[in-house]
Amino acid sequence: MSASAFSYAAVFVSVAIAPPPLPVYAQPICPGLGYIWTPGYWGYGPSGYFWVPGTWVLAPFVGALWTPGYWGWANGLYVWHAGYWGPRIGFYGGINYGFGYFGTGYQGGYWQGGAFYYNRSVTNVNVNVNKTYNTVVNNTNVNRVAYNGGTGGAVARPTADEEAFARQTHRGATTAQLNHERASSNNREMLASVNQGRPAIAATARPGAFGSRNAVAAEGAAMPERSMQGQGMHTRNAQGGPPHQGGGQSGMQPQAQMQGQQRMHGEPRGGGQGRGAANGEPRAEGRGDGRGEGGGHPR
Repeated sequence: MSASAFSYAAVFVSVAIAPPPLPVYAQPICPGLGYIWTPGYWGYGPSGYFWVPGTWVLAPFVGALWTPGYWGWANGLYVWHAGYWGPRIGFYGGINYGFGYFGTGYQGGYWQGGAFYYNRSVTNVNVNVNKTYNTVVNNTNVNRVAYNGGTGGAVARPTADEEAFARQTHRGATTAQLNHERASSNNREMLASVNQGRPAIAATARPGAFGSRNAVAAEGAAMPERSMQGQGMHTRNAQGGPPHQGGGQSGMQPQAQMQGQQRMHGEPRGGGQGRGAANGEPRAEGRGDGRGEGGGHPR
């Protein structure tokens, strides 16, 4: 298995330095019904941190919600906790990935009657996605920190419900997600040491669609110099096997929602499972402007 696949696999990865801040970017338009937004993150490989673009992923089963992975500080190292699919949103470190993932729960939509309804206030949907509603959320956790714990990290701790969700049966990343990460790890332009924390491809409309006109570049995100150098990483498999060198890990992303453009950061931390705190009733809307409510649009 290539190094880039470690962040999604049953492998424990630890890194000596913190991941860079999450870049700021607009969300590409949702490609169609049944796609769920999966935020971007900083992976880690032999050459240091690399960016894995946020992307829309076709849900692997009806009712599937994505709990993003996150980096957490433990025993002097930053450890990757892999994301997973399940019927509820679990703990993802209190990281504000934006676009509905504001630190806890998911505000971007919910499943009902076998269909996924999208909250147009925090997701970029157009006329092709006609199952939408609009519930405004006010984000109070606007920062771009990409890890939990340690100096300067998010201070969130899992609730009893989130701990219970983590113990339930869930499914790991899809093949499309694994290939998406692998392609990122093999692209030198994704390295933090090369892009200075501003990847030219920060998000895509579909996994691996790096050359699509809907791919989006990062906007801001200055990165501390100390986070730009590759340092020792230690990995071991979930069965306690010997350590591996290299390995894709994860990072994450923020999205700042701004008037007229939905960027990485934004909305509230409230917690819902699918519906999140956004409990507006779904509306089937046969029109759309490609940007969502006051929302982001692909660049």
